[in-house]
Amino acid sequence: MASIASSLGDEKEKSLQSLFSQPVRFHLLYKSSHHGAQLSTLLSSFDTSGKFVLVVFLQTGEVRGGFTSRSLKVGRKFDDEEAFVFEVNRRSKRFPALRSAKAVEVHFTDSGQAIGFGQQAGYKGSVFGQPLSSTSSPVAVSFGKLALRWMLVCFRLDVGDLLPSPWREVSWTDWTRQSLRQNFASYKLVLETLPRVRALLLGPVGSGKSSLVNSIRSTIYRHWNFLSLLFSVTQLKSYDIRAEKGGSPSALSLCDVMAIGDEDFAGLSYSDTLDIIKGHVPEGYKFQSDFPINDKINGYRAAPTLKDQIHCVLFVLDAAKVTSYSSSLRTSLRRLHTTVSDLGIPQLILLTHVDQVCCAVKESMMSVYSSRVVQEKAAQLVGLPLSYVLPVKNYISQLSVDLNTDILLLNVVNSILQAVDDTLEDEYPGVITGPLPKEQLLTHRTEFPTL
Repeated sequence: MASIASSLGDEKEKSLQSLFSQPVRFHLLYKSSHHGAQLSTLLSSFDTSGKFVLVVFLQTGEVRGGFTSRSLKVGRKFDDEEAFVFEVNRRSKRFPALRSAKAVEVHFTDSGQAIGFGQQAGYKGSVFGQPLSSTSSPVAVSFGKLALRWMLVCFRLDVGDLLPSPWREVSWTDWTRQSLRQNFASYKLVLETLPRVRALLLGPVGSGKSSLVNSIRSTIYRHWNFLSLLFSVTQLKSYDIRAEKGGSPSALSLCDVMAIGDEDFAGLSYSDTLDIIKGHVPEGYKFQSDFPINDKINGYRAAPTLKDQIHCVLFVLDAAKVTSYSSSLRTSLRRLHTTVSDLGIPQLILLTHVDQVCCAVKESMMSVYSSRVVQEKAAQLVGLPLSYVLPVKNYISQLSVDLNTDILLLNVVNSILQAVDDTLEDEYPGVITGPLPKEQLLTHRTEFPTL
């Protein structure tokens, strides 16, 4: 914010923010006085996606600029229905485009290169007068001889980025991480006849199910875990999560299966999913989309016991793709949610890749529960309340673990165990008696979602 304040000042910054209907935050990408007045440098500073504000500071003290909802990396000329130009003096004024065609252009003129908000768009009510360069744009900046007449600053606009207060409180400290890890390692299920919880990972292609298993193991082992992923993605594969590398299995086992189908991918069928949940399907079974599970398959469990069944369903969904999921996939997810609810099995939503949908979260995972974008993504999901949504970040390219990512992943494994225990207490009231063991009391701290 120091760089922003040095250019705009608090008063003009607030005035510029008032042009937007939602709360916004400016993230500095480029400043000509610092990075140099070269068009190539400006273009290289743009992200591949996002919304952006270019602000021109004239020697006269006037401030003008333009807003575009698309990255300048997408092309030299493009349509933009959201684009507008503005001036910021004592009061801010915005002038929307009458026509979205060629609302933003990158020019190549006789005097050099320029970037501008095209005149063909017809910005309504523009009072800018003569453009800054010889181009015909209401707002244009020429990179060449005129560079000394202005200073250009480019911001990425984080729209509605941070909430006034987080939607879940978390203490981002090493003490929290150690407490979560210890609680998970020592967890004893309230139903002694159940050796461990079997949690089923369900999600579409690319949601991060297998990476999640790897990430959880990495968090528990305190270093990157090279999990073999050579088995067929069409098989039912269970992973015991051990309390430490080489140690005894913990109370949790994660079950991975092929991805849920949609309009473009056959995937795991609804009927096969129910057979997995009910415990009929043997370990290692290879699913076939044209051959549904029946009682004739090798190893089929006609009368599965409680330990064979799935005790918690985890919908693993990609935050960056939620809004683009097909209608058929959305229908499948909601149908599964309803059926699993009728079966009395607890459910959670694991929202992956949250760092790819919010700039503040990308900069610091501690912002994840304050992110308006992440919260809105969560609200569009299966149909579960926000308290059932757990945002996570998988370890993909890193070869070491970090504090904040660990806390999110440890929160997931503890929340799974808590959700199952809460359900077991309701289902077996005559079997489970007495208070919870002391080592499990941490599970019910307010740092975890109340399920």
